[in-house]
Amino acid sequence: MSILIKNGTVINADGTQKADLLVEEEIISKIGESLDETAEKVIDASGKYIIPGGIDVHTHLDMPFGGTVSSDNFETGHIAAAFGGTTSHIDFIIQGKGQSLAEAIDIWHSKADGKACVDYGFHIAITDFTDSVMEELPTLVHTGISSIKLFMAYKNVLQVDDETLFRSLQIAGDNGLLTCVHAENGDAIDVLIKQMLADGKTDPIYHAKSRPHWAEAEATSRAIHLAAIADAPLFVVHLTCASALDQIKMARAKGLKAMAETCVQYLFTTEDDLDRPGFEGAKYVCSPPLRTKKDQEALWEGLINGDLASISTDHCTFNYEGQKELGRGDFSKIPNGLPGIEDRMMVMHHHGVGEGRFSLERWVEITSTNPAKTFGMYPRKGVIAEGSDADLVIWDPEKEHTISVETHHMNIDYNLYEGMEVKGVPEVVFSSGRIVIENGEFKGKVGAGNFIRREAILSVI
Repeated sequence: MSILIKNGTVINADGTQKADLLVEEEIISKIGESLDETAEKVIDASGKYIIPGGIDVHTHLDMPFGGTVSSDNFETGHIAAAFGGTTSHIDFIIQGKGQSLAEAIDIWHSKADGKACVDYGFHIAITDFTDSVMEELPTLVHTGISSIKLFMAYKNVLQVDDETLFRSLQIAGDNGLLTCVHAENGDAIDVLIKQMLADGKTDPIYHAKSRPHWAEAEATSRAIHLAAIADAPLFVVHLTCASALDQIKMARAKGLKAMAETCVQYLFTTEDDLDRPGFEGAKYVCSPPLRTKKDQEALWEGLINGDLASISTDHCTFNYEGQKELGRGDFSKIPNGLPGIEDRMMVMHHHGVGEGRFSLERWVEITSTNPAKTFGMYPRKGVIAEGSDADLVIWDPEKEHTISVETHHMNIDYNLYEGMEVKGVPEVVFSSGRIVIENGEFKGKVGAGNFIRREAILSVI
């Protein structure tokens, strides 16, 4: 189907222009002023922005954790993403004990097959480093997966030791793979958790108290230095605090191959939310935990000045009733994860652009362009250019919306930003040239989303 979008303002990371767009099949075929091409559908975008579809490179759909499974699957999660203006995401495959990487990849493809509504890629989180798994690592790029994740926390469950981390960095760096790390000192955290539970400190607030910011800063520094020895690129996921950000700033100032993201929740919620009355604090349990107002200020500054490459969600939904409640009486059993895939673009537009923190171009850069560049999808995605995928959002900068569990499309019984009023919302959303959201309705087709085969990652941004 051909679609002509007229009279909009095209926002890319490197500039803004008034232009019309012609979409044919799955790509942007022409950009120019006053296009008069014949199309099957014409959309007037007067007064609206046209932006590249959002890319969320940190999600956990249909993921087993702590005796339960995250409540959003690839259908519900994708529909929610589309309503929020996100048209691509990268989900984390979690390798099970005793599994080969190929087996784990097949399991995650089966989770998405027949359910995907927008485009998606995979990282693979490796938890069982046998010799055969090490031999598989160089083959990953040929499967369309060019990033791995290692956990420096969750002792005796997901955590790897420094030798394994270093060997993986070496192999990954030599084979076009980007290594992502969950950077917390799992050994220290394990001691603190046991001590607090022994002292009867079982409420949700102790989840944060048992995972202090220094544990994150130490692990971030350690990962950076191991990556430097291996001469391999490193991406620190869900960075939360000023002390860890200082390590990234140091590394980048020295020319090391280090990058980091933060997540939306760390800008708007704090550890005080874990201390809400009753058991309400469980709704805010994630790892690393929420921090302080001072850390929020540092993260905003990192997004503004480029020390942080991008903003993701770590979207991992667990209902309060029946799931988060598994941790009553023991904070260590609260499923870790928060919702956000639907709200990210609106929240960052309102509080980033609307409140004068950064430009429209920087908003597009941290929510779409940099994620695409970092993870081997650019220029296919993350930019409005001739020949790029027609992942587009017609954005109404004047329309207002109140975020609420009553209106969101995520499969979860609460919303982290309940009652937040935002100005600026998606009006029409395209995924690979297909309209998936229009007039407040889902117009896509379940199962039409495509797997994104990503390219080798040879440099850092």
